[in-house]
Amino acid sequence: MPQNPFRYFKTSPEIIQLAVMMYVRFPLSFRNVEDLLHERGVDICHESVRHWVDRFGPIFAGKIRVRRASYMCQITQWQWHLDEVFVKINGETHYLWRAVDHEGEVLESYVTKTRDKSAALRFLKKAMKRYGSPRVVVTDRLRSYGAAMNDIGNIDRQEVGRHLNNRAENSHLPFRLRERAMLSFRRMSNLQKFASTHASFQNHFNLDRHINRRQAFKSQRDAALYEWRQLLAG
Repeated sequence: MPQNPFRYFKTSPEIIQLAVMMYVRFPLSFRNVEDLLHERGVDICHESVRHWVDRFGPIFAGKIRVRRASYMCQITQWQWHLDEVFVKINGETHYLWRAVDHEGEVLESYVTKTRDKSAALRFLKKAMKRYGSPRVVVTDRLRSYGAAMNDIGNIDRQEVGRHLNNRAENSHLPFRLRERAMLSFRRMSNLQKFASTHASFQNHFNLDRHINRRQAFKSQRDAALYEWRQLLAG
């Protein structure tokens, strides 16, 4: 029987879950979350929020991935969009590689110090190990993608175009908003952990508000919140 991860915490699991969701999902600071919970009558310290996010963020993200696995296996991920963004860690430039499917679902996030062929190859192998091989891979003009895909043997599946990769470019926006609120990262491991956690939360709560009718959006939002609350029961 698995142990209860909340067994040493005096605060209720529901409050911890709410604090983690507020911090990861929205561009808030730890002190912002502390103030918002104080308005609800919950007296906590911002350092508690930091500890909860570090401890339970990956746990909740893992449960989201497990719940979405049965849904995702029914969808043919025939097209991937790959892109990388610059992220500063202690003033040094690092690269966050991200794979997004044709519906905007973030499949994989991977942090490296370089963006050469070796880094692109590790990123592709990591994504393909979990999700298999897509029929089409859309990238920008970075040569590392072509060199890595040539080693794998699917260079014929690569597509490069000026506007073809807008799906990946747009998927960076929620993370960029969150990054500005956090100001910076101190270690690669922290960036990797948060990027993976944030991607799972974004996949779960991304309801495509701009393309759905109001009634459909409200229904999907209620379903997402219901599934989120059921994570504690799982």
